[in-house]
Amino acid sequence: MMAFHVNNETQTLKLGQVIGQNMVPGMVICLKGDLGAGKTTLTRGIVKGAGIDSHVTSPTFTIINEYEGKYKLYHIDTYRIESLDEMIDLGVEDYLPAGDGVTVIEWPELIEDLLPEDRLILNIVPEGVHERKITVQIHGKSTSYEKLLQELKNHDSIGN
Repeated sequence: MMAFHVNNETQTLKLGQVIGQNMVPGMVICLKGDLGAGKTTLTRGIVKGAGIDSHVTSPTFTIINEYEGKYKLYHIDTYRIESLDEMIDLGVEDYLPAGDGVTVIEWPELIEDLLPEDRLILNIVPEGVHERKITVQIHGKSTSYEKLLQELKNHDSIGN
C-alpha cells in the first residue's frame, strides 16, 4: 500500500492522470470515500490520462457512464443502489472486469460481493478543505496492478 497527500484538485487530477496513462483493459479501479471526497475528480483525471476527451460527471443517477478512447472506460456509481440484485439486473457483472476496457467504481463497498479478486482500491480521506490523503492498495495478485503502482511511485511530485 502507498499513500499520497494532495493539496488541491489539480494534484488529485494529476494522480488520476498517472493512473489513466498506465492502466490496461480488464482493470477494475475502486474509489472509496465520503460524499465530496474527490472520487469524481480523480475519475476525471483517469479519463484524461487515458486520452479520452469527454466531460466527466458522476453517474449517480444513470449508474453507468461509458467513455470511448483507445479502449472503453466504464464509470459506475453505486451510491443510489438499493440491492445487489438491482446491480445484477443492470448487468454490472459484464464490467467486472470488462474485457474491452477499464471499470472505475465509486462506492464499491456497496457491491463488494460482485467485485473480482484482482482490483485496485483507492481510499480518499479529506484532511482539510482541499487536502486529501489517498491510499492506493492492490487486492489480488495481478502483475498489471503492480506495474501501475510502480509508475505511481515514480511520480513522487504528485504528493508524498
